Amino acid sequence: MTSTLERSQLHVTDIARTATVGMRTRRLRTVLSALGVMIGIAAMVGVLGLSESSKSELLAQLERLGTNLLTVEAGGGIGAGTGALPDEAAIMIGRIGPVESTSTISSVDANVYRSDLVDEGQTAGITVQAVDYTLLDSLAGTVADGKWLDTATGAYPTVVLGSVAAERLGIDEVTGTQQVWLGDRWFTVVGVLDTFELAPDLDRAAMVSLDAADTYLDHDNVPTRVLVRVAPEQIDQVTAVLAATANPEFPEEVEVARPTDALEAQEAADDTLTALFLGLGAVALLVGGVGIANVMVISVLERRGEIGLRRALGATRRNIAGQFLGEALLLATIGGIGGVLLGVGATALYSSIEGWAILVPAIAVFGGLGAALLIGGVAGLYPAIRASRLSPTEALHTT
Repeated sequence: MTSTLERSQLHVTDIARTATVGMRTRRLRTVLSALGVMIGIAAMVGVLGLSESSKSELLAQLERLGTNLLTVEAGGGIGAGTGALPDEAAIMIGRIGPVESTSTISSVDANVYRSDLVDEGQTAGITVQAVDYTLLDSLAGTVADGKWLDTATGAYPTVVLGSVAAERLGIDEVTGTQQVWLGDRWFTVVGVLDTFELAPDLDRAAMVSLDAADTYLDHDNVPTRVLVRVAPEQIDQVTAVLAATANPEFPEEVEVARPTDALEAQEAADDTLTALFLGLGAVALLVGGVGIANVMVISVLERRGEIGLRRALGATRRNIAGQFLGEALLLATIGGIGGVLLGVGATALYSSIEGWAILVPAIAVFGGLGAALLIGGVAGLYPAIRASRLSPTEALHTT
């Protein structure tokens, strides 16, 4: 009666234990190999997390500012010479059904200085704009200090400064006594504004009411820009008729724009940078995979004696392959977990500094771990097959 030997069997726990032998005996090499994968995964998770966080901030910003603001400006066409809209432009625009509100801005040919002793050529880049009382609401702006123009203050020589204009004039708070020399007379500063997100040019402006411009600056208040709030569902239809409505005689000299388009264009540019950084993260991950493959190949060469001895004691090729493939997967798993934690931490830190919501998409976490396991499996496959093909005599003979 003949008996057959049972094939060598290793449980999953045994495979895991043997896979850690090389990692425990070569700790520095293990750390460096896992670090390569960690950097790649951290880069990918961090980029995806920061992209999602910044995108949520943009959406919140657009919701706060409203996407239904349109600007109508003069001088859009080639050869346009007036630099202003017709006097009745705002009134005509207001007659369009879906238009909810309008606000007029008129450029004033005057300069503003901290003192009447300043040379007239030193304007500091500050413009003077005559505006109506609804401007702040139209632009979703806020007052940093003092107050906005109203019918009470606007009837007198008072001025509100944009954030940059106030800084250049050396006014950081409103006391009610500061005055600036504007259009050859003193104007009292009643307010300083926060930055305008939808009209950054007004940050460098000194704003007076249309009433004050007419009374004290002899300005005719011809509009150079009209801000239009429109029913959101009718934006495209209103945009199509705004130019002809604002200036029926020369509609080609009117430019219609939506300020929030600039924010959306910025997000598109950020998406391009996100794709670039993801590519760099993928390259770093590939380098980490090559590092694991290199370590595993060297490990096979260094451990021929161990392989030969195990084969002589009954280990099958499958056992040997599982040992080295398991080691590669463990290295990649350690790097993947560390990379995910590092990426999430970097996202949380930067988002907190910027005041964004901390958002890390699930695909970044699970995709990062999956990518690490995939790169580890691919990197460890060839060394594992190579180790399994060594015969016991060949392995022991080369030690």
